[in-house]
Amino acid sequence: MAADPDPRDPLVLFMPSGKRGRFPVGTNLLDAARQLGVHVESVCGGRATCGRCQVEIQDGSFAKFGITSSQDHISARGGKEERYDRVRGLPAGRRLSCSATVLGDLVVDVPQDTTVNAQVIRKAASDRVIARDPAIRLCYVEVEPPDMHQPLGDLDRLKAVLALDWGIRDPVVPLRLLPGLQKTLRREGWGVTVAVHQDEDARPEITALWSGLHNSAYGIACDIGSTTIALHLVSLLSGRVVASAGASNPQIRFGEDLMSRVSYVMMNTDGRAAMTQAVREAVNGLVAKVCAEGGVDPDDILDAVFVANPIMHHLFLGIDPTELGQAPFALAVSAAVRSPAAELGLAANAGARAYLLPCIAGHVGADAAGAVLAEGPHRQDRMMLLVDIGTNAEIVLGNAARTVAASSPTGPAFEGAEISSGQRAAPGAIERVRIDPGTLEPRLRIIGSDLWSDDPGFAEDAARLGVTGICGSAIIEVVAEMYLAGILSAEGVIDGTLAARSPRILANGRTFSYLLHDGSPRIMVTQNDIRAIQLAKAALYAGIRLLMEKQGVAAVDCIRLAGAFGSFIDPKYAMVLGLIPDCDLSGVRAVGNAAGAGAMMALLNRGHRREIEETVRRIEKIETALEPHFQQLFVDAMALPHKVDAFPHLARTMKLPARPDPGEGPSDGRGRAGRAERMARRRRG
Repeated sequence: MAADPDPRDPLVLFMPSGKRGRFPVGTNLLDAARQLGVHVESVCGGRATCGRCQVEIQDGSFAKFGITSSQDHISARGGKEERYDRVRGLPAGRRLSCSATVLGDLVVDVPQDTTVNAQVIRKAASDRVIARDPAIRLCYVEVEPPDMHQPLGDLDRLKAVLALDWGIRDPVVPLRLLPGLQKTLRREGWGVTVAVHQDEDARPEITALWSGLHNSAYGIACDIGSTTIALHLVSLLSGRVVASAGASNPQIRFGEDLMSRVSYVMMNTDGRAAMTQAVREAVNGLVAKVCAEGGVDPDDILDAVFVANPIMHHLFLGIDPTELGQAPFALAVSAAVRSPAAELGLAANAGARAYLLPCIAGHVGADAAGAVLAEGPHRQDRMMLLVDIGTNAEIVLGNAARTVAASSPTGPAFEGAEISSGQRAAPGAIERVRIDPGTLEPRLRIIGSDLWSDDPGFAEDAARLGVTGICGSAIIEVVAEMYLAGILSAEGVIDGTLAARSPRILANGRTFSYLLHDGSPRIMVTQNDIRAIQLAKAALYAGIRLLMEKQGVAAVDCIRLAGAFGSFIDPKYAMVLGLIPDCDLSGVRAVGNAAGAGAMMALLNRGHRREIEETVRRIEKIETALEPHFQQLFVDAMALPHKVDAFPHLARTMKLPARPDPGEGPSDGRGRAGRAERMARRRRG
């Protein structure tokens, strides 16, 4: 488009982007879109053969934009569109923007479902709309046959037409493509589809070649967690999630938590190699699964983006994580990593590329960076708290002005470890708990049944599934409910005097326990269970409070709970427990696998890669072990919900037990505060 368009030229508005501009009569719609920066897919280079550039023309008067749009304001269907309609079918109301030209003012809708041979969406990974600008492009070209008078080689003529038709100049061509180049060019009469990878400002690279028009290009977005690996197969041409799958991380057999896996590497000479092989095999197993589910050839996978916590990140790359197990927790590499996917053993096209998001710090990894990219605290004015709760909680707090991050060693209690009846989420595990404050009788719900324990039919479900233990979400709820019912003091002590009132309160040596389920097995909540949860939640809250102090704020505006565990936590009970600070409950939201969503954003748009790389450089990393005030923050956070901090928003939604005098010692007189201080020192050091 000219720098100074003629005001008499037709006005063209593209929706839903809202981008608009004036173009001379006869301008090709695809060219108009590209000049405005509107992403309209085209593989065939305007030959009307791929069908990916479909648009819809809106009829009517659009007063807001001063446009009257009409089908008469666009050229009639030409021979190319008619041929495409006969061969592949063009839906009613659709036009190929590469063949249609501007005759008058237009409102052009770019459908979000524009795709040819689209796969059925089996499982949506995210409902967010991501503007597409992937690092991989498919470019169809028709190469001039060889000529006795023009002695250029086949590759040189291919490069020339790529420059002419697509503006791709002097691409890198890997040696592995040269042996088959001539047969590929001649198989379909000199028409070929070229996959071109270009990220950052580096030279473009030809990564794959197909004879004729090839209309399939896919990528994978993968979150490698210490417990679970989640992978999504995505069309790079439409942005659609074709299939999703997840699996347990097989490294669990080497160690339940991250530090035990580091210890395994330190004590076994082949430990690192064994864990690297295990996680790569698991990823490839998921690739095979999603390809089978979506009917996709793995050879059409051309790009991959991974996120992971620092230790998983290093093990996936084949890096010894030993340095991450000891101060100063040095990363081998913190910046984004780019690699041929083949070097990671990925079952994909031989030329596929891989990108790993940058890590923020030694214990705040690429998964936290992915969550930041997805939720965008750096893109808003509100003070957002982003928490991914796991064995090592990753915490980010900030807004567009400043963002800080830290990790906090919560341990595995929230995942069921260290809890006498704890278990991972599985059918039969208790996932919801309510306790009557008058009778102290519990109601519970188990995974696999929608019924509460006092509903008709629950006994049958329980007999079928079993009542096997307590998973993470119920651990949060049962402790919070015990506190609300008066079974627990603010210091976390089970009140043994209630044994005279309820058979649910049972003596257990020198302490007491609460009988949650009187069956086989008997499921108890012991005093030691309460202590494990207190220590875990205190570590998390102290880390959050430290970041709030660094930001100079007494409250946060909104909270995002990321990760699988965060998805199942009831925000109200998390607040009652003192897991997160007080906040308007309407501003607290579980965001699921935000790290995976960030990986998908980086897969589908190169701009998001630059965004997170720049954002990570600006995030300030706070090391809790170096903060002398952390110990006091930890001790104060042992109380339910907190020894000092007020929870006014929470108090407006429910009646909280009376807050004890902060100066009073713990009610059991056994030096609990002293123990909390000792635990704080151990966790920091």
